[in-house]
Amino acid sequence: MTDLADSLADALDVELAAADAEVAALHPGDPGTRQPVHTVYVPAHRFSRGIVTDWGTRALEVFDAAAGDLPSIWDAPADLRGRVRDKLATEPIEDLRIDFEDGYGTRSDAEEGAEIVRAAEELTAAVAAGAAPPFTGIRFRSFEAATRRRGVRTLVGFVGELCARGGVPSGFVVTLPKVTALAQVTALVATCESLEAEFGLPAGTLRFEIQVETPQSVIGPDGASPLPRMIAEGAGRCTGLHYGTYDYSASLGIAAEYQSMEHPAADHAKAVMQVAAAGTGVRLSDGSTNVLPVGDPEQVRAAWALHGRLVRRSLERGFYQGWDLHPAQLPSRFVANFAFFQGSAESAAARLRAYRERSESGFMDEPATATALSGFLLRGVDCGALDDEWVQKATGADAHELARLARRPAPGPHR
Repeated sequence: MTDLADSLADALDVELAAADAEVAALHPGDPGTRQPVHTVYVPAHRFSRGIVTDWGTRALEVFDAAAGDLPSIWDAPADLRGRVRDKLATEPIEDLRIDFEDGYGTRSDAEEGAEIVRAAEELTAAVAAGAAPPFTGIRFRSFEAATRRRGVRTLVGFVGELCARGGVPSGFVVTLPKVTALAQVTALVATCESLEAEFGLPAGTLRFEIQVETPQSVIGPDGASPLPRMIAEGAGRCTGLHYGTYDYSASLGIAAEYQSMEHPAADHAKAVMQVAAAGTGVRLSDGSTNVLPVGDPEQVRAAWALHGRLVRRSLERGFYQGWDLHPAQLPSRFVANFAFFQGSAESAAARLRAYRERSESGFMDEPATATALSGFLLRGVDCGALDDEWVQKATGADAHELARLARRPAPGPHR
């Protein structure tokens, strides 16, 4: 019987070799790098080397002014205040996108050309001074026919200006908006290859996110989703799928009053994104709310409550990243994130310890759940909600074992 089983297994190894290779190539798993909890979009003409400090200062002002209301607004424990305040003071922006698309508006070619030079100089200065966030990038105009030439000029110009000033910074990603065809993704890959060759950049330096904000990017003319093909055709350069709340909602004919991250149409699109990206190493980001915490105190509190609830909702559904558009959204972003991770940390750590030690916990957890538990805890450490030392003590696992359980590479300097 053993000989028969071995013979059959040998034959299957040969028969399934191509399928095994394809699965391994298309689904490499989590890249093991830090994922930012948000992306801040700033119109290019408003970007400066001091923007992280400026946003942090403004966020701290509104945070301190409302400190007494924090628990009532977000149902967050009072001891979160110090940790969130430290976050706002030290790293208020984790990922920043300099926007040359919708947020920038319609400008002349000469004006946009000058802005490219200025913004690249400001970004280079911020990186050199240690004032840039860990992740940066630009959003340029789409590769649709009407905006293609302007988009390409912006991308080429910005990368060229960065290279003239010392190179593309670590963590730099570009965003491709309004994707309506698979060919636009393959065209961006070819463009990135050409730029790397032109400016002497190592192959694979230029990476991009696909903005999912058109019906064509969710369901193709054949009735299937093109997103898995888009990820595959990204040839390892695609790092994320970002949901575009308002363009997508408007394209479906949803009235402006009802356009929201929690509309059923949004949930459908994001569910498709989630399945398409599973196991590929491509990260997911939810979109934004355009209800800003400005105005009188009641308006601010209502906007904070809405934003905090939407952030929490995204986290519970496996979207660990979202968009922020205003400094006053940073307090609700981090309070919601920290409360999410801290609220379940003790339970997750206890279950993971029980799994490792094969002890009773009230749960019959399997390897996939252990992966989810350890990944959850490591995300909490990455964003500052949890302390690395506490996680290791509570789980009984060191950093390397936690990474192994989470199916991540060994921990790097980001934690």
